[in-house]
Amino acid sequence: MNCLIVDDDEMSQNVVRHFVQKTDSLSLIGVCATAMEAANIMKKESIDLLLLDIEMPEMSGYDLLDSFAENPPEIILITAKAEYAATAFNYQVADYLVKPIIYSRFLKAISRAEEKFSQSAKNETSEEVYVRSDSKIVKVRFDEILYVEALADYITIFTKDNKYIVHSTMKGFQSRLPVKNFARIHRSFIVNINKVEAIENLFVTIMKRQIPIGISFKEAFMKRLNFL
Repeated sequence: MNCLIVDDDEMSQNVVRHFVQKTDSLSLIGVCATAMEAANIMKKESIDLLLLDIEMPEMSGYDLLDSFAENPPEIILITAKAEYAATAFNYQVADYLVKPIIYSRFLKAISRAEEKFSQSAKNETSEEVYVRSDSKIVKVRFDEILYVEALADYITIFTKDNKYIVHSTMKGFQSRLPVKNFARIHRSFIVNINKVEAIENLFVTIMKRQIPIGISFKEAFMKRLNFL
């Protein structure tokens, strides 16, 4: 996995760099002292894993995670404060390491990240997903999904003929979808790119339904459509 270290503490940088270099499955692409520097590198390089500190000046690790419109890399958060853990896992991170880090714990985190990374790759070759809706487990083909809408702790999956209400977070369900066909266009909406009929102002049209495009998601979405 191609990885990027993001930490403003030089001592912590050196420890994590040493651990990465000892781990055969990892390839170190770079080391950054700021989240903004990391964001610039990620525009140019293919990054599979971020080893990310939370507390950094100007732009925190959480700010960087919030900037990802879609298809984020796997994340291992690294911090000196254990109390951030609950918030961390809301971001669907692979693991959360508290400084000082020991190598055995680092390897366990890498194993979890690799497992998530493999699952994401598997999603790209799958044709369907199984979900629990109305006390039943149902199979939903990816090519039948029009869009997905978030509502509190639930999501609604819309197809041409049905809708399925599922207890899931938006980020959690997005991780089960093939990236090549689906795009997050709003905090509350994921669309099947192949089902988009038209785009007007800040809305896409799918089966006569107008779905809003969030400002922070627009640029990445239009690039996906080869519009820019």
